[in-house]
Amino acid sequence: MSVKLSKTTDVPIEDAIDQTGFGPYSLLYVVMTGLSIIAFACVTYSSTYTVPTSACELSTTIAQQGIIVAAPIVGLMLGAPFWGYLGDTRGRRSTLILSLLTTAVLNLVTSISVNWVMLLIFQFVATMASSGQFMLAMSLLSESVPLAKRNLAVLMVTSMFLLAQGIMAMIALAIIPLSYSFYLPALGIYWNSWRTLQAVYSTPSILMAIGFYFMTESPKFFLARGDEKKALETLRIIHRRNLWRKKEEFEVKSLLKNSKKEQETQRQSAKDQIVPLFKTPILKCTIIMTALQLLEGVGSMQIWFPTIANKFMQLLDTGASMDITVCEVLNTGVNAAPDPDVVPCSLNSTAMLIVLASGALQSAINAVVTLVVNKVGRRNIVIGVTAFCGVCGILVNLVPNTIASAVLYVAFLQGYLVVGLYTAISVAIFPTHLRALAIALTQSGGRVGTIASIQILNYLRDVNCEAGFYIFAALFACSAIVAAFLPDDRRLIKEKLAENTK
Repeated sequence: MSVKLSKTTDVPIEDAIDQTGFGPYSLLYVVMTGLSIIAFACVTYSSTYTVPTSACELSTTIAQQGIIVAAPIVGLMLGAPFWGYLGDTRGRRSTLILSLLTTAVLNLVTSISVNWVMLLIFQFVATMASSGQFMLAMSLLSESVPLAKRNLAVLMVTSMFLLAQGIMAMIALAIIPLSYSFYLPALGIYWNSWRTLQAVYSTPSILMAIGFYFMTESPKFFLARGDEKKALETLRIIHRRNLWRKKEEFEVKSLLKNSKKEQETQRQSAKDQIVPLFKTPILKCTIIMTALQLLEGVGSMQIWFPTIANKFMQLLDTGASMDITVCEVLNTGVNAAPDPDVVPCSLNSTAMLIVLASGALQSAINAVVTLVVNKVGRRNIVIGVTAFCGVCGILVNLVPNTIASAVLYVAFLQGYLVVGLYTAISVAIFPTHLRALAIALTQSGGRVGTIASIQILNYLRDVNCEAGFYIFAALFACSAIVAAFLPDDRRLIKEKLAENTK
């Protein structure tokens, strides 16, 4: 229910967005955003499932596997600033559609890789093309729904994102066991289940590109460019679609224009867009958000989760002793392999169900967070989650019981829900004309950490697995201290609402 306006001219953009309401169209936007981020995950993290299952055909070693898994993260880091700049200067929606289509085509090419080098290169390029989708979709959503519902919308999308790996696991479970193999003489390869899986992972990107063609651009983006007419037109469309059964007129006649300085910013070069992020007062926020992303090592553990779950189930199937930790499970699994240089070429079905269950648990916890986020605050939830999950990660290899150690490991993985909270915080603290680029740059910090941690974990998995858990869990727990320096987002929202009512 929107608040009655005291005037209909020179209305602040936040008040105007509030007048559009939060109805069917806004909910559709939430679903579309969530699905687009699942499409992003299907391309970005496809190597989690295709690398082990393609190992026999492509003859990849454990070292090569680590390189292939890390390559997409490098692509995300290098491509994100480019897409962020395009989103801030050319529009969130059009840039998102371009990214989705480009990603789908490149990922399809990946499915016909003739060797592991081609797989590496095209996964790298495909993820570079997809690197802007998360922050573009989140920026588009946050700038199209009322301020009072923004936390809810972003966290609802995060719940869908947290299910992504489980959804990917179920798709893999349906396709990978298929035993067909068709020879393609032109390429000298066999078209089999892992190639089909790679191609299927492109489908969501194509569908979302079509879907966003029928959605609206961000009204804030148009106003930031000085195009009040298009901003009002977009607001009327959102209002009409949210109240499709009612004949209530959209009351706003004109918007309070941004300053000339803000409008000029939309047409600045990439250098002029980036520089303000490293000047006060925004510099503090840039440093803190980059540090938080850098310390978020749970994503690396999440990438290896299907492999760990697979080895866990293989060990249980042998009836081995249950008085061992997660790292001892991994070491036992590696030592039991016929050839330690070649990864297994199949995934245990129960292991894939465990991956799905973990994703469902993350999504459920995130749903609970959405109920309390406005009262507790995003910053405070981040502090609590990082501290608790970090401690669980440290304890994983201190408990000499397989089940208890696995439970602590899954509890550590629940810390991944802070990814959505980090995005919501970034949306709140960075200005509109710098938002997409700011999110992209700060996330690049996280990707640097992920690239390093994947390689370190890949090495330590056989050399000193316990050290990997201690290091990354402790760093994640330290995020609680860093987050404490952020402003209380509850106060920021109150200040924005107070400014808009003046």
